[in-house]
This record gives sequence, C-alpha cells and structure tokens, in this order.
Amino acid sequence: MLSSPSRRSPLALPVIFLAQLVIPMSIAGTAVALPEISGELGTVSWQLQWVVNGFNLAFALMTLFWGNVADRVGHDRTFRAGIAIALFGALASTAAGNLLMLDAARVIAGIGAAAVLTGAASILSQAWSGAERRRAFALFGTANGLGLALGPSVSGVLVDSVGWRGVFAAQVAILLVAFVGSVLIPRVRAEEPKETGQSGDTLNLALLKHPGFAAMLLVPVAGSLGFVTLLTYLPNAFSAVKGFPADTAGSLMLLATIPVFVAPMLVGALMSRTGLRSGVVIVAAFAFLVLGNLGVLLLEPSGDLAPVLISMVFLGLGFGVPLGIVDAEALGQVPEERSGSAAGLLNFVRIGSEAVAVAAYAAVLAGIIGSQLVDQPELAAKAKAGQPAAPDVYASALHLVILLAVVLVLLLAVAFVLLRRKSVRTSSQTIVESNAKGSGDCCVDAQR
Repeated sequence: MLSSPSRRSPLALPVIFLAQLVIPMSIAGTAVALPEISGELGTVSWQLQWVVNGFNLAFALMTLFWGNVADRVGHDRTFRAGIAIALFGALASTAAGNLLMLDAARVIAGIGAAAVLTGAASILSQAWSGAERRRAFALFGTANGLGLALGPSVSGVLVDSVGWRGVFAAQVAILLVAFVGSVLIPRVRAEEPKETGQSGDTLNLALLKHPGFAAMLLVPVAGSLGFVTLLTYLPNAFSAVKGFPADTAGSLMLLATIPVFVAPMLVGALMSRTGLRSGVVIVAAFAFLVLGNLGVLLLEPSGDLAPVLISMVFLGLGFGVPLGIVDAEALGQVPEERSGSAAGLLNFVRIGSEAVAVAAYAAVLAGIIGSQLVDQPELAAKAKAGQPAAPDVYASALHLVILLAVVLVLLLAVAFVLLRRKSVRTSSQTIVESNAKGSGDCCVDAQR
C-alpha cells in the first residue's frame, strides 16, 4: 500500500539521498584512512584489507537478501532498518579498539547499507511516477556520484584534521539525521504475492541468453576493474610511493571523480545532437580505462607526477562516459516483462564486481609486496598498509597489478564487441524472419 503523492513530504527525497550518500562515501573513502588506522591499531595485512572488503562484500552479498525481505515487510521498513543497522556499524567503527572489532563493524555497516540501497530504489520506483520518478532517479544517481567523488577527498581532510575515527563519525552524523528524518518516508508496503513461478529478486540467469544484455553486463565489470579499484587504493599508493598525507592524496582523486560527473551529461548531449551510437561510446570508455591505467604505471618515487594526474582524468572518463547509457541499453535488450529481473541482475553484477575487484586487487597487491619483502615482515606490513616504508617495492607491485587489470579490461572489451555484433545479427535475423512471415501471410490472404 502506497501513501498518495499529496501526503508525501517534500523532505522525503532529501532524506533518501542523505542515507544513500554514505554508501559511495564508504566504498570510495575508507581506504584513505588505512595508513592512519594501521599506525594505531596494527599492520596485520588481512585485517586491514577487511576494513574495506568487509563493507564491500557484505554490501554486495546482502542486496538480494534485503530485496526478498522488503517484499515481505515493506520497502520503507527495510529502508529504515538499513539506516539503523548502518548507524550502529558506523558507531562501532568509530569506537573500535582493534582491527578485528573494526572489521566486524564494517561488515555490519555493509549489511545495513544493502538494506538502504534496496529500500531506497524501491521507494523511488513505487512512491513516485512519471516525470517525478525520472527526476527522482536522476537525483538519486547524482547523490551516488557525489558520494563517490567526495569520498576520498573528504575522508582525507577528516583523517588529517581529526584522525581516522572522524571518517566514521561523519557517517554517524549523516545517518543519524537520516534516521530521524525517515519518519517522512512514504509508506511502501509489499505488493500482493506474485503468480507461482515468478520471483522478483532472485537472479534470472536465463537473461544471459540475450547477447546484447550480456554485453552490457561487462561494462560495469570493466569499470570495477579499471576504475573502482584505483579509486579505492590509489590514495594509498600516493601515500606509500610519494609520501603524501591523507588530505593531499584524497584531494588528488578529484581529478578522477570530477569527470564522472561531467561525462554523462556531455555524452548525452553529444548523442542527441550527432546520433552517435552507444556501442561506439562504450568502446571509447574501454579505451579510456586502458589509457588511464597505463598512465598510472608512471607513478614512481622519483618520477614526474604530471602524467599520472593526466591519466586520472582518463580513468574518470572511462567510468563516467557509459554511466548514462548502460542501464537503458541493458534493459532495452530484454523483453519488457523481464525488465525488473534484468535490473536486479545488472545491479547485482555492478555491486558484486566492485566488491570482488576491490578485494582481489588488495589481496594481489599485498601478496606481491610480501613476496618482495619476505625477509623483512615488519617493513612489508607497513608497506601493505600504505605507509611510505618501501616506496620502490610498492610501486613495482602496483605496476604488476595494474598490468593484470589492463589485460582483463582488454579481454572484456573484446568480449563486449563480439557479443554486441552477435546481438545486431540476431536482431537483424529476427526482423527478416518477421518480415518474411508477414509477406507469407499477405500472400495467403491474397490467394483466399
């Protein structure tokens, strides 16, 4: 049961966006605090990695669970519960006395964040309609982009001004305001049970038989490998290789995040005016990701930083260029009655690939550093934490991980092109068969 638009508070949208803002800030900004955290709580590598990975993996894995819960208890209740759980996780993170406590707190925060995302998206979809819904989702995307862009820089300023606990204290403040304001959220209760055999939030892998849809799924995976990983750990690299403080390292990330804002609007205008095809735009995005990553290979302890900074703009373009295209293109490749399942699978791949890519990136990077400093475990632990203990070793390990990411992005680009071509051929064949059938029917009618 929905509240009517006339009873909907004008403050409902700001409350939703405020709660949602914490999620991309957590994904993009937490790693900036790792060097400071390691100085206070210790340098155990896997425990430090789980400060970031615990949130990301819990967030990804719990998204489908909360979708099923929301269908039973109501999306507004799920949203409110998510804020409460994430608030508790942020409070526990602020007060954590050791790395294991901090890891557990971040897992709790990730569980709550998954409920916030699930509830928020469903509320926007059901409590708004028409042009209002389109505007709401546009602002929703802006809030996500804002959190992603501000995460590293704001976290860096907080770390240098009040310490690493300030990063989580800021999340507490935001979530507390959102929780108080959640009473303004419209009631969005579960709908009547669907027909037997239908499910709204389980993964419908049968959708992968549509080559155009499968192709679009590869785009966020490439973004996770080529952009989100560096967004998370490049601030650490600046600290470990160049010795930059957290606020400087975080502020430099604006070079990569500002294009994420600008690119979708510019691409939309360009496509409208020139008829530029979406496939060409996405291939260009793959190229930007590759160029950006290759540019980061120039990050050296004594090297010139300017080429690296320029390459960060390409990274942002690679991630931002397809942002306004992927969802519409993907859903346009499947039957309309399957659009809900397609959206669920797309978001699961997007969120899941980010969590897995960031976790794998950190693990491989730490493994390489450890292998190069096997006889100096203390020095290795400091380097893995992003401290400027062994800048040459960190830079060398980073280069190897980036090269691996570049290879994977290139493979995804090739797979995208092949699936896209297959989709075009399939569509053309369907049209020919449809026209042939129509001509045959006309001939039969004429003979009659």
